[in-house]
Amino acid sequence: MFDKYAAQDIENAVQGQWKTSDAYKAEAFAKDASGKLKPKYYCVSMLPYPSGKLHMGHVRNYTINDVMIRQKRMKGYNTLMPMGWDAFGMPAENAAMANGKPPAAWTYSNIDYMKKQMESMGLAIDWSKEVATCKPDYYKWNQWLFLKMLEKGIVYKKTGTVNWDPIDQTVLANEQVIDGKGWRSGATVEKRDIPMYYMAITDYADVLLDDLNGLQWPDRVKVMQENWIGKSTGVRFAFPHNIAGADGKLIQDGKLYVFTTRADTIMGVTFAAVAAEHPLAALAAENNPELQAFIAECKAGGVAEADMATMEKKGMPTGLQVTHPLTGESVPVWVGNYVLMSYGDGAVMGVPAHDERDFAFALKYGIPIKQVISVEGEVFNNAEWAEWYGDKERGVCIGSGPLDGLNHTQAVNAVAELLSNKGVGEKRIQFRLRDWGISRQRYWGTPIPMIYCDTCGDVPVPEADLPVVLPEDLVPDGSGNPLAKSAAFYECKCPKCGSLARRETDTMDTFVDSSWYFTRYVCNDANTMTDARSDYWMPMDQYIGGIEHAILHLLYSRFWTKVMNDLGLVKFREPATALLTQGMVLNDTYFTEEANGKKNWINPADVAVEFDDKGRPVSAKLINAGTPVQIGGVEKMSKSKNNGIDPQALIDQYGADTARLFTMFAAPPEQSLEWSDSGVEGAHRFLKRLYQLALNKQDAIKAQPVLSAANLGKVAQTARRDVHEILKQANFDYDRHQYNTVVSAGMKMLNTLDAFASEANSPADQAVLAEGLSILLRVLYPIVPHITCHLWSSLNYSATQGELLDSPWPEVDEKALVRSELNLMVQVNGKLRGSIEVPADADKASIEATALASDAAQKFMEGKPAKKVIVVPGKLVNIVV
Repeated sequence: MFDKYAAQDIENAVQGQWKTSDAYKAEAFAKDASGKLKPKYYCVSMLPYPSGKLHMGHVRNYTINDVMIRQKRMKGYNTLMPMGWDAFGMPAENAAMANGKPPAAWTYSNIDYMKKQMESMGLAIDWSKEVATCKPDYYKWNQWLFLKMLEKGIVYKKTGTVNWDPIDQTVLANEQVIDGKGWRSGATVEKRDIPMYYMAITDYADVLLDDLNGLQWPDRVKVMQENWIGKSTGVRFAFPHNIAGADGKLIQDGKLYVFTTRADTIMGVTFAAVAAEHPLAALAAENNPELQAFIAECKAGGVAEADMATMEKKGMPTGLQVTHPLTGESVPVWVGNYVLMSYGDGAVMGVPAHDERDFAFALKYGIPIKQVISVEGEVFNNAEWAEWYGDKERGVCIGSGPLDGLNHTQAVNAVAELLSNKGVGEKRIQFRLRDWGISRQRYWGTPIPMIYCDTCGDVPVPEADLPVVLPEDLVPDGSGNPLAKSAAFYECKCPKCGSLARRETDTMDTFVDSSWYFTRYVCNDANTMTDARSDYWMPMDQYIGGIEHAILHLLYSRFWTKVMNDLGLVKFREPATALLTQGMVLNDTYFTEEANGKKNWINPADVAVEFDDKGRPVSAKLINAGTPVQIGGVEKMSKSKNNGIDPQALIDQYGADTARLFTMFAAPPEQSLEWSDSGVEGAHRFLKRLYQLALNKQDAIKAQPVLSAANLGKVAQTARRDVHEILKQANFDYDRHQYNTVVSAGMKMLNTLDAFASEANSPADQAVLAEGLSILLRVLYPIVPHITCHLWSSLNYSATQGELLDSPWPEVDEKALVRSELNLMVQVNGKLRGSIEVPADADKASIEATALASDAAQKFMEGKPAKKVIVVPGKLVNIVV
């Protein structure tokens, strides 16, 4: 042992031992010493993007994973914790543009650095299973499954609406459109319809919804997925019309279709709104320059549904009229900027009285508002919209002819029947979910394995020619996809006819890469996407990641898994049985403000803070300059707020175990963790105390005296009982992943052993101390593996119980919990006055006699006789005088 706690020396030595023994390499179908198949435990953290450096969110996430894996291994499980890199995507292209270097060089450099950081944390990662999604041996299988889905009709091609940057000549993701302009060029973004590949995730909408019930996932995540899938039962119907195009044929066969979940309000329709790309809008704009300009404005800006919900609702009349299918009345058609052609039929019915959005639109443009739902006791106000106007659970139809007096369900059924009889509508289940458009006009991604031939059309790349390898030497310059300019990439021959052809230059959405990596971890065979190992390890027993991935990543990965199952590639239907969404890491923020209102954020490490007598911050100033700064409150650690903590600097100063201990102790895994420098220092002091106890008592512990409960004195019995009671609570907290209270248990156990150590002189006492410390080291090991492994070996525990990695998890000795004496509180007239100790098997009469004779009772009874003595077994005695 070192003569003091030397974190870096200990951690380097222990990590070296793990590496030499390849301690974390996992194999499928592992057996125990008796030859019995071990239960498996596959725990995965969502793979990181190789941005260049780990942040504290990574440290927390991976430590949670590591704690789970280490404890399960000690409990006899065959465990696996892999790691990989979500390596494709725009950040690498942006860095390439900034640095003038290929994205590949930036990506691989970042992977190397981040991997070293992970290794310094002492994570139990099996690096033999590492994947990087930008490697051909990984994305080959993206391409292969794409072709299999194409054969089954799950992948198809159609025209899709995208954000087009006319300066950069590229499609932008929704998040790259800011206030209707390209994030990089500043150009007004256009909506364009281009051919794209889609995956038919809507074919799986029902099963994706139904199978949520069997998952041990947070309710919040399930609700988010349910809402995103958005199953709605409603009515799809048409407004008939006789509007013809230039060819004399009726537009869309003379029917403007819409879908509504509020068919009970159909008699309140006063307008219809169509998307800017709708054929009726195009027809109306032919000789209307003003409408043409408005349609052009609508086509600018993002296509995200979230944008549609928050943007200012604008519209313009087309001058066209359609017919209400039940009343025969004329309904004016408007173009609305909030209607997307890609959603439903690209048109909506406008019922201003019973839809808040329609109400605002009608008020703005003077469109009639007609009440058709009434709630008893409520008065409709044509100038103000109230929540109850749109509440389908209350109210009945009024002013609706044959529907009058019907409630929502009755009215919807009646409307569906009326429309069906007229041949213009029917009841229908519809989903908010849309098919997954995977085409991206970007370079750094999985090439889509398609070839375009003038003679043969769209031709899939033959399986034998996979992977279509992405060249790694191109450098994006912001003027479109470099693949489209690289003849060496796109020039090819048609696999069917042999003539000159052009390779597809679009790449796949990066969500494809992250939809199945956890399956590839466990099957890295070059010749097959999956094998028996996949069905052994999968589904993941525990998946860990941020709540921000609750919808798209998790939904796409569930879809991808179900497709693989349907294609016979795997036997499981869901990727993860249990899910933990860890909370954010928060820190204080500080800033200075310029005259124009711009805030300059300052790292907390550069700020000195003054606190009031209650510990609340009252002022702050720069440490070096002494100038005041403003306190911005506590927010998520981020680059934008400059309030991050460098994990590597923390590890270099205190050691990985301190970083791990603090992140586990500061908050339960699901809750946000507020950073505290004093908390980090406190965690380090605790580890030094643990080390010092072992150092001071190493000779007695190394002797490994045999524990005999029969020879224990009262103090030793009490200490041993405390240790096993704390162990029992720690086991409970481990099972529910409450690692903050596990650390608290470890602290209590150390306090007990520390206090007992000074009195542990006899062999029996030293045996209690040795047992207690062995339990403490095992309880703390999953959280702080370096110091505990070092002490375990140094104190010779490994000689009798094996190496700590695979030593048995400590068991509670129920006999140790049995108390020979009980401590009972003594009350006089309900007020606590003292305590007594009685034999654990004492009867009621002897307990009463002991209480009455106690100094506390005699003093406060003041010589008065007891009227009543109440004994609450195991807790207290109340003497009434």
